[in-house]
Amino acid sequence: MKLSEDEVRRITLDTITELGENATPELVKQKVKEKIEKLSEGSVSFPIGSTSSGRVILTAFGLNKPGIVAAITKSIAESNCDIQDLSQKLMGDFFTMIMIVDLSTSPKDLKGLQKDMAKIAEELKIKIYLQHEDVFKFMHRI
Repeated sequence: MKLSEDEVRRITLDTITELGENATPELVKQKVKEKIEKLSEGSVSFPIGSTSSGRVILTAFGLNKPGIVAAITKSIAESNCDIQDLSQKLMGDFFTMIMIVDLSTSPKDLKGLQKDMAKIAEELKIKIYLQHEDVFKFMHRI
């Protein structure tokens, strides 16, 4: 599912209207994220011609150990996704990594990739989060 900036803006404005006086920035972010995640699951659709980046932000962190980058990048490659940017840093014994991954050529959707990463995270005893780039961008614009 791909969303245009206008569609995400419409979702945000609708959410603010729905929440009324209860609309705090944190609550709006949470509700917009929930709505967009529902869209990613296919429960709601947008008009044909909707566009978005088709990219996700992957963040991973935990105690450093050999094989973290290998396991994550192997799974991404097997899913036919493209790593467009990668930053990693060791901070003492802690490993951190942020990736921008393009899903547009993958047969898997965001949920499928999240399930794969959850298995890797469990095996390596680290945390891995995947969030659609559009959600990430618009949550920080509110």
